[in-house]
Amino acid sequence: MSKKYIATGNRVSESEKVSRERFFDLFQNSPIPPNEILQNLGLYINRQLLSKILFMHELYLKIINIHGIIIEFGTRWGQNLALFESFRGIYEPYNYSRKLVGFDTFKGFPSIHEKDGDRNVSKVGAFSVTENYEEYLTSILNYHESESPLSHIKKYEILKGDVMVTFKEYLDKNPETIISLAYFDLDIYDPTKKCLELMKSYLTKGSVIGFDELVYKDFPGETIALREVLGLDKYKIQRTPLNPFPSYVIIE
Repeated sequence: MSKKYIATGNRVSESEKVSRERFFDLFQNSPIPPNEILQNLGLYINRQLLSKILFMHELYLKIINIHGIIIEFGTRWGQNLALFESFRGIYEPYNYSRKLVGFDTFKGFPSIHEKDGDRNVSKVGAFSVTENYEEYLTSILNYHESESPLSHIKKYEILKGDVMVTFKEYLDKNPETIISLAYFDLDIYDPTKKCLELMKSYLTKGSVIGFDELVYKDFPGETIALREVLGLDKYKIQRTPLNPFPSYVIIE
């Protein structure tokens, strides 16, 4: 289940919370030997998380024949970047041009706009991570890269800071950029709108733009930003039956 649904708690019953706490205890007290636990993580992936993984897989399949890099806006703990690394290693292990770039403050929301609404979940600093987490994430991504061919070529980048600044800097430094897939998990209005505006001229026919919270009342800013920049009447907003909110558009 996504961090937002857990945080707001408005879609999880008390019995579900208790059940998940018990299940987490089972995970923490697993009798599986440490050297085998990673090979058996499927035991502990629940339906909600598995559906999100399958959705990311679905997006990746749509851009295999589209040239360009993959960007995630709002990396947080970095699970999607790790998934994309694995998908790349499975489907196109020698495509070292398929760079992955993750953007995050790693300190939570830097600011809140009035268009983000007045829900308690939208606060400055919300969804921060542990101190220096990006260093830990780097080690994780280095490992996943080492499991694929051409591991001596670094094919990912993590950029820490305000994405409204760091994304522009990245594009200025990398004018050769073409974006095949961009996934938005910024949640809030200002950075989502700014990044949509900046990326428009770096898209190609077939590029996929994914969104984590469209039509989600707790985070209206993401939908408003999409409407103001791309327009809801110009693209078919597609969804998957796997999840209620994640969706995507394909540039045609």
